[in-house]
Amino acid sequence: MNSKIHLAAARVTAHRQRGLTLIELSVTMVIALFLLAGVLMMVQNTRTTYSNQTQLAQLQDNERLAMTILTDVIQSAGYFPDPTTNDAASALPGAGSFAAGQAILGAQSGSAPEDTITVRYMTSGLPAGVGDGILNCLGSSNTTGANVTYTNAFSLGAADASGNRSLECTLSDGTTTSAATPLVGGIQDMQIYYGVKRTASNDNNVDTYLRAGDMATADWAKISAIRVILIFSNPVAPGSTGTPIQFERVIAVMNRAGVMT
Repeated sequence: MNSKIHLAAARVTAHRQRGLTLIELSVTMVIALFLLAGVLMMVQNTRTTYSNQTQLAQLQDNERLAMTILTDVIQSAGYFPDPTTNDAASALPGAGSFAAGQAILGAQSGSAPEDTITVRYMTSGLPAGVGDGILNCLGSSNTTGANVTYTNAFSLGAADASGNRSLECTLSDGTTTSAATPLVGGIQDMQIYYGVKRTASNDNNVDTYLRAGDMATADWAKISAIRVILIFSNPVAPGSTGTPIQFERVIAVMNRAGVMT
């Protein structure tokens, strides 16, 4: 009697411990794979979103930095210290393609990189070791204790394999000229429009915006504002698949801004 009870119990135990069938195991594995694929997709989407946000933040930083440098230099065009002892012709003497007193000069080509712009101004180095704090395109200022005329030439460098260029500046202090120094990358093109006053009236208000190729000789002395357009590569969709991002600013030229007296 006892042996029959033990045999029945053993059969029940064996029945309970038989495990999953192959079909059940296959269904379980398929469900697990679907769940794992969903998790991996979420991780990949999160990584892509983070990468895009980082690249867009870098683009915004590049836009601000490039325009800040261009604005600081361009708005100082034609400046010279102490007008009781200096004038435009003595502070900015004729040199190369510059006429005496001329502060801005540009050039334009038919394809990217389209424009270059060169800006001149005189800075004071007094007091020695401090100066007037006016920055040049390389981020330094005159602390020599004497007046220095800076010539800042902006251009775009050679394109890399992705078609991106760097905004570059070549700086001259009348004695030495620097090599072209890259400032900001990721740029495809630069376009510059010069705001001039062509009508005869007693103010410096802009009535015409011209590209460098349309400027007459007399127009270079009448520039009151400059419209700068920088075309950046799209970091989210680089190359030919992405629409370039345009960033622009109108910059007032200091020696022509304000009310005429």
